[in-house]
Amino acid sequence: MSMSVGSPDGEDEVNSSINTTPLVDVMLVMLIIFLITIPVVIKTVPVKLPVVSNQVTETKPQNIVLAIDGDGGIFWNNEPIADTTALFDKLAPMATMVPQPEVHIRGDKAARYEFIGRVIVTCQRAGIAKVGFITNPQLPGMSAE
Repeated sequence: MSMSVGSPDGEDEVNSSINTTPLVDVMLVMLIIFLITIPVVIKTVPVKLPVVSNQVTETKPQNIVLAIDGDGGIFWNNEPIADTTALFDKLAPMATMVPQPEVHIRGDKAARYEFIGRVIVTCQRAGIAKVGFITNPQLPGMSAE
C-alpha cells in the first residue's frame, strides 16, 4: 500500500482515485459471515412429517332468505310472514345460534325502501349480525332495466 503525504512544493493535488481498501475489508468480512452461516441454515434433521387432512367439525347453519315483494309483503324462504313482529319472533331464536346464520334479503325492484328498512331494523333488533342483499348481476352486453 502506498500513502500520499503531499507534494514537496507545498501544493495539494486533488486525488481522484477511489480508495478501495475499506470496500475490500467490508466485503471480506461479509464473505466470512456468509461462509459460516450458510451451512448452519442448510443443515436440518431428516424427519418424516405427518400428513393431515382437514375435516369440518362444525356445520354452518343455513342462511335465512327473506324476500320482500313490491307491496311490502315479507316471505321467509318463500313462506309469507304476517308482519315485522312475527319476523322478530322467528329471528330471535336464530340470533342465539352459534354460529349465527346470515340473513339474505331479496328486495323487489319496485319495493319502497321503507319496507326493506323495516326488515333490516327487525334483524338488528333480533340480534342478527350479518345481513346481506341478493341482486341479479348485470351481464356484459345487457342493459339494466
